[in-house]
Amino acid sequence: MSPVRRGEKLPIYNRIAVLRAERSMSRAQLAELVDVNVQSVGALERGDNYPSLDLAFRICAVFTLPVEAVFSRTPFGAMSAELYGRTNESPAVAPPTDRVKGASQ
Repeated sequence: MSPVRRGEKLPIYNRIAVLRAERSMSRAQLAELVDVNVQSVGALERGDNYPSLDLAFRICAVFTLPVEAVFSRTPFGAMSAELYGRTNESPAVAPPTDRVKGASQ
């Protein structure tokens, strides 16, 4: 028997807002590119609505990413941890290792 029962709705998480921000893209711009209204993009980003398979593919095409990089059944970790091996506790910039000669302490 299927692990998902009929009628049971599992969440679909997405990285749409993060991907838009990385590309300095507005909701309106994405909406135009995938042929939906801007409110639909907002609802997708908040998780209020889930995309059709066709819309998911169109969104992925805009970002030139595979579906699993944009949508998931489990929450995504921080992009910095996945891409750079950093966690939220890690400093964004390494501390200085040398002191400038003559600088006051």
